[in-house]
Amino acid sequence: MDSIRYKRVSLKLSGEALSGKGEILDFAAVAGIARQLKLLRENGVELGVTIGAGNIWRGRSGGEMDRNRADHMGMLATIINSLALQDSLENIGVPSVVMSSVDVPRFCESYTARGAKEALANGKVLIFAAGSGLPFFSTDTAAALKAAEIGADALLLAKNVDGVYSADPNVDKTAVRYERLTYQQVVEQNLRATDLTAITLCMEQQIPILVFSMKEEGGILRVVRGENSGTVIS
Repeated sequence: MDSIRYKRVSLKLSGEALSGKGEILDFAAVAGIARQLKLLRENGVELGVTIGAGNIWRGRSGGEMDRNRADHMGMLATIINSLALQDSLENIGVPSVVMSSVDVPRFCESYTARGAKEALANGKVLIFAAGSGLPFFSTDTAAALKAAEIGADALLLAKNVDGVYSADPNVDKTAVRYERLTYQQVVEQNLRATDLTAITLCMEQQIPILVFSMKEEGGILRVVRGENSGTVIS
């Protein structure tokens, strides 16, 4: 536990991290994530997780839907993903609670900052569903907001690539990965680390952002230990 640099974290997972093999929910992938979260908890890390919905719903197509309604659908999809992760956590003995920013008391608890802090104090993994509960805000922003509300030491953004690059590394083979950036550099260089609202909130609250890849087993643990993995924005 002494090697842990970030004792309380807000982790953002993409919905795609829960999918695979042509399935919207690949429970082998979900179980793999649950094992990594269990490892964090065993090392004394207090953890809140915000999950996206990209495996189920990616928003309106071609502007054909009302944005409010499309975002509401996305919030509902995050609840499905959150319940799937909770099930996998509890299957391996990790106590957890799903807290939704939209009231759905038959499925999960309603989110309050006070309730979230109490759950963390009781050793539970928090799973934040329904984003911020408001349209027009990404789940990255929701995770940043939760980080501020629970007093997290860092915001962890699990991505498909191992950090922030100067260009898309899947397209530009000369793209360079940054080890460290300032909030202002991300904004000025228009780097696609996260959205502007999340960056601004973390900058105002002085919450470091760690961008990394979750593909390797134990990757999150290395990040919270402060090992050189991914990109640190501060």
